[in-house]
Amino acid sequence: MQLPKGMHYIEGQSLSVIPPGVNPENGKKHKPRLYSIASTRYGDALDGQTVSLCVRRAVYTDPVTGMEDPSKKGVCSNFLCDIETGTEVQVAGPVGKTMLLPQDAGDKDWANKDIIMVATGTGIAPFRGFLRRLFLENTVARHMYQGTAWLVLGVPTTGSLLYQDEWDQILHDQSQGKNSGTFKASYAVSREMQNAQGGKLYVQDVLAEHADELFHKLLNEGAIMYFCGLKGMMPGILAALEQVATERGLIWDDVMKQLKANGQ
Repeated sequence: MQLPKGMHYIEGQSLSVIPPGVNPENGKKHKPRLYSIASTRYGDALDGQTVSLCVRRAVYTDPVTGMEDPSKKGVCSNFLCDIETGTEVQVAGPVGKTMLLPQDAGDKDWANKDIIMVATGTGIAPFRGFLRRLFLENTVARHMYQGTAWLVLGVPTTGSLLYQDEWDQILHDQSQGKNSGTFKASYAVSREMQNAQGGKLYVQDVLAEHADELFHKLLNEGAIMYFCGLKGMMPGILAALEQVATERGLIWDDVMKQLKANGQ
């Protein structure tokens, strides 16, 4: 999407989109919808004039008939998914908090810091920006980064793995020695994969399975951990982290406070 003149954004923010037309229920203009920005601050074209949004088409399937009900489909998501190139879109923003890589936060040792990105669904958006800067785009970060970027992504089905082609490209480039940093991805496909107890596999299960590596990176190597997705994902994640901390003789509340104090 081409940006209006003078509009700038930072990874982690969202853009407000107002779909055309009126709400048939009240005859008023549609309310704006927020969509996560999935490009770096430079845009996919690296010109600072474009923005990419992470949009999932919202549809409703009648549980009785198994047929889609077009009267209940998402107004804005379907508008964005169906528009043709050149269509003018009414936007505002950006809005929301930013998510900064260690480099942007003023960390002098950022080039060697491991980053751990935990996302569910469209929460992948800011991390796509992170990973493009570190591994795909011709940026200072890509040339200097020597740490490990670990993505833990949770989705319901394999078909919901957004930007899979880009993750595969990073891994291919890595096998060819094109990047100085390291990328690794762990997926939790809840409806298709099982955890150790035979239940659905969620991101907290992946973190628990890699607890030794995770805690070593956080407590001994100064890794920085990010979370993005629905707020509902956090209780399960925090409970899992508390459990693995307790198993290692650690008091999770104290660990959490120290990590926050360290900016991790």
